[in-house]
Amino acid sequence: MKNSTEKTLNELLEKNGLTYLAKEVKTAIEETLKRLSVGGKIVVCGNGGSAADSQHIVGELLKGFVLPRRLSASDKEKFSAFGSDGELLARKLQYGVPAISLTGTEAISTAVINDNGAEMVFAQQAYGLLKPDDVFIGISTSGNSENVYLAMLVAKAVGAYSIALTGKGGGKIKGVADVSVVVADDITFRIQEKHLPIYHIYCMCIENELFGD
Repeated sequence: MKNSTEKTLNELLEKNGLTYLAKEVKTAIEETLKRLSVGGKIVVCGNGGSAADSQHIVGELLKGFVLPRRLSASDKEKFSAFGSDGELLARKLQYGVPAISLTGTEAISTAVINDNGAEMVFAQQAYGLLKPDDVFIGISTSGNSENVYLAMLVAKAVGAYSIALTGKGGGKIKGVADVSVVVADDITFRIQEKHLPIYHIYCMCIENELFGD
């Protein structure tokens, strides 16, 4: 990990009162970077507010978050054959970190719920998408959301690296995740408030490692 990344990690954890999670967050970042380096992707899911958090995480990863991520000259050149449209793309495109949220997928989600039950909504998507070099992030404030738990079992079965983002002691998903980031709170909205700076730090550190000077 770069010195600048480690500095950002430690400073932001301290600012948000989350230094007790330094080891787990650093591990999650480092293990994610290992898998991204060999072509892996990040797959995220959660329910309710955690579903919104899942999409928020993907939004910070797929485009510039803190850094601009401008294309290199050689990558801009790939669009030169497309005239003014290619110039527009070369100027405005940014590098992205491959990431997918399993929330906001109404067609497949409702099909799975109708055919096999709501508890399978993330597991089925995860089984179709996850590969051994991927990272799965399951968000559950209680740690006991059945659909998140079953998707995490799928991640384990296919060999993907699994990260639990939770509270209330960690719940069931803590017992199966490769690393568990468990905030010290048991009130749902306060857990969610602590989750936001954690995943912002996660995304910021990944971005700095991949795209920072």
